[in-house]
Amino acid sequence: MSGEWWRGATIYQIYPRSFQDSNGDGIGDLRGITRRLDHVASLGVDAVWLSPIFTSPMADMGYDVANYRDIDPLFGSLADFDALVARAHDLGLKVIIDQVISHSSDRHPWFANSKKRGAKADWYVWADPRPDGAPPNNWQSVFGGPAWEYAPERGQYYLHNFLIQQPDLNLRNPEVQDEMLDVLRFWLDRGVDGFRLDTVNYYIHDAALRDNPPMQPDPERWPPVNTYDMQDHLHDKNCPENLAFLARIRALLDCYDDRCLVGEVGEQPHRALSLMEEYTRGNDRLHMAYSFDMLGPKFSAAHFRSRIEGFFAGAPDGWPSWSFSNHDVNRHVTRWAAFGTADAIARQAIALLASFEGTIGIYQGEELGLPETELEYYELTDPPGLRFWPENKGRDGCRTPMVWDGSSHAGFSTVKPWLPVKAPQAALNMEAQEGAAGSVLHHYRTMLAFRRAEPALRSGKTEFLDAPEPVLAFRRTHGYDTLTCVFNLGPDRVTLPAPAGSPVGPVLAAQIDKDTLTLGPNAAIWLRA
Repeated sequence: MSGEWWRGATIYQIYPRSFQDSNGDGIGDLRGITRRLDHVASLGVDAVWLSPIFTSPMADMGYDVANYRDIDPLFGSLADFDALVARAHDLGLKVIIDQVISHSSDRHPWFANSKKRGAKADWYVWADPRPDGAPPNNWQSVFGGPAWEYAPERGQYYLHNFLIQQPDLNLRNPEVQDEMLDVLRFWLDRGVDGFRLDTVNYYIHDAALRDNPPMQPDPERWPPVNTYDMQDHLHDKNCPENLAFLARIRALLDCYDDRCLVGEVGEQPHRALSLMEEYTRGNDRLHMAYSFDMLGPKFSAAHFRSRIEGFFAGAPDGWPSWSFSNHDVNRHVTRWAAFGTADAIARQAIALLASFEGTIGIYQGEELGLPETELEYYELTDPPGLRFWPENKGRDGCRTPMVWDGSSHAGFSTVKPWLPVKAPQAALNMEAQEGAAGSVLHHYRTMLAFRRAEPALRSGKTEFLDAPEPVLAFRRTHGYDTLTCVFNLGPDRVTLPAPAGSPVGPVLAAQIDKDTLTLGPNAAIWLRA
C-alpha cells in the first residue's frame, strides 16, 4: 500500500501493557508485541496503533509523559522499538503511535522548571487565584473536580484537564509548538507511519479563561456521575487557534512519504460530529478523526446512519475513522448485550465495521469476541474507577490482558499480570479459536478479507436506504460496482422485500426465498446488483 494507504484501512489497536509479557514481570512490552505481530498480520489488517510507550510515572498508564523521546523501561528500549517497527514493516503493517501533546506528566523536567519560573515559565497554563484564593474559573477536570491545582512554589494555579499529575502544556506558546513538532520529527525519522493524536481538540484553551456555561440537563441521566458533564465545554477546548497548530503538524507530516494523522475528538455528543468534520476538512488538518459516537450504548440503524451520513454531508472531502471499542470504553460485546447474544454481536460488529465508509479500528481482543472483565474494587488501577466506583467502574475492565492459550494467565505472562485474567475471557483464548472452524476469530479474518477484496467496501461511496428499525441498509458503490448491505440489529427475525442482486461474501443468518429476504437475529447480507 502506498500514497493514501490509510484511506479505508483497518487499524489494530494494541494496548502495550496488556498484549504480551516477554520478560516475566506481569506487564506487556515491546518484545512481546513483536513476538505476536504474526497474529495481527494474519487478521488482514493494515496497521497497528500503539498506545503510549514513552517514559512515564504511569499515573494514567502512560498518558502522562515524562520524556517524549524515550521508551519507558517497563516496555523496553529504543532498540526494541526499532525492532518492532522493522518486523511490522516486514509483515506489511504500518505503525502508528500515540502522541500526548495536550499535557505532560508533572514529573517532566519542563514542569519542574516552569513551577520555578525558569526558562520554561510559560510552557504550561498558569493563572492567578481569585482574590479569595479560588481557582481562576469554573472549568472541571475530565477525571473529576476542578481543572486547576494550586502550586505554592509559584503562587499560581496550573490547568489540568485530566489528572492533577497531567498539567496542560501551553500550546499558545510558539516555543512549545516548536518543541512538540520536533518530538514528532524524532519519531518520524525512526520510521513510524503516523500518529494518533490524543485529545486533539484540547490543545488550546480560551485566552480569557471565561467560565463554561451549564449543560442542559438530560432528564434520563441527571445528575451525572462526574461534574465535568454538567458543563457545556465552550472555552476549555475547541478554540479556533487549534486548527492553526494542526496545520503546522500536517505540514510536517507532508514532508515525509505516506504518513498519516488520526485525531481523537473527545467531545460531547451534540458537538462531536461537527468537530470531526471541521478537523478533517481540506488538506491542512488531520487525515482522519474519530469520536466516541460509536463507542457508547446506542445500537440502532438510525444512530449509525446519522453518524455516517452526517459526517460526509458536513465534510465531503474529510475522512472518518470508526471504532466500536478501545481502551477507554466498555467492550461492545458487553455494551450491546441487550441486542443479541455475545457471539452474534461479536460477529455482526465486524460485519458492520467492514461495510462502513471510512477507516476502521479494531481493539485487541475484539477478534476473539472478548466481553468486558468484571473486576472487584481492590483489583482496580484506573483513577476514574477508583474515584467514582461503583457508578463508574473505570476502564480497567477493557484493559485486562490478551488471552493467547489455555496455560496459566492465558499465555500472557508466566507470573501474575498487572490486571487479572478471568475465566470468561480465558475461555475465548486465541489458540482454542484457531483450532475451531467457524470461531469468531476465523469470522474476523473472513470479513476483513472480504473488505479488502471488494473495492466498493473499502473505497465506495455510501447511499442509505430507508428501512424499518432495527434494519440498517445502504449501498456502497465504486465505479460500476455496487454492493447492497443489509443488517438486522435486533435479536428477533425480520422479513422484508428482497433487494435486487445476488448474495456475496460471508452471509450471517440471512436468506432469500424468491422475493423475500429473511433476516435472523443480528443478520448480515451483501448483494451485488
